[in-house]
Amino acid sequence: MATPTPRRRRPAIRLLRSLGRLLLAVALLCLLALAALWAWKQPLFDTPRTLWELSRMPPPETLPVPVQGVQARRIAATFGAPRDGGRSHAGVDIFAARGTPVTSTTRGVVRTIADRGLGGRQVWVLGPGGERHYYAHLEDWAPGLAEGDIVQPGTPLGTVGNTGNARTTPPHLHYGIYGSEGAIDPLPRLRASH
Repeated sequence: MATPTPRRRRPAIRLLRSLGRLLLAVALLCLLALAALWAWKQPLFDTPRTLWELSRMPPPETLPVPVQGVQARRIAATFGAPRDGGRSHAGVDIFAARGTPVTSTTRGVVRTIADRGLGGRQVWVLGPGGERHYYAHLEDWAPGLAEGDIVQPGTPLGTVGNTGNARTTPPHLHYGIYGSEGAIDPLPRLRASH
C-alpha cells in the first residue's frame, strides 16, 4: 500500500512549479529581447532605425552650404519674396555653374526623388527633428541615389540646373526647409556655420 503524500508538501510543490514556469517565461522574454536588439542592429533595419534616431534629434542650428564652392555670404536673402501667382519664395536660391555638385546639408533619409511641378528635378531629405530639406531645379541626380537612402552632410544628391519653373533663369539650386509649421528660412543656419 502506497503512502499518501503529506498535505503540506503539495502547496510547496505547486509553488515550485509556478516559480519554474515564471523563470522560464522570464528567460524566454530575455531571449526575445536579445533577438529583437540583434535584429534592430542589422542592415535590414538601417532606414527605420535612422528615421527613429532622426525623430529624436533636434533640428540643426547650423548647416553647410549645399552647393560646392559657394560661400554663405554670397547667397541673397530672398526667403518670403513675392513670386508669381501670389506665392512667396519658400527658400533661398544658390546660383552656381550648371553641373556644380549639390550635397546634403544634414544626416537624413531620402524620401522623394522626382521630376515634377515648380521644382523640376528635386530631392527631398527627411532630417533631424522631422524637418524636410528640399533641393530643387537639379540638372540631374547623383548616380545611384535612391529613395530610402541614408545620407550624411556632404553626400552627393545631384547637380545644379534650372529645371521646373527655373527654365528661363540662370542655373541655381532652390534650397528650402519645411518643419511642422511650414517653410523655414535656411539662410540664418547657412550663415551661422561660417
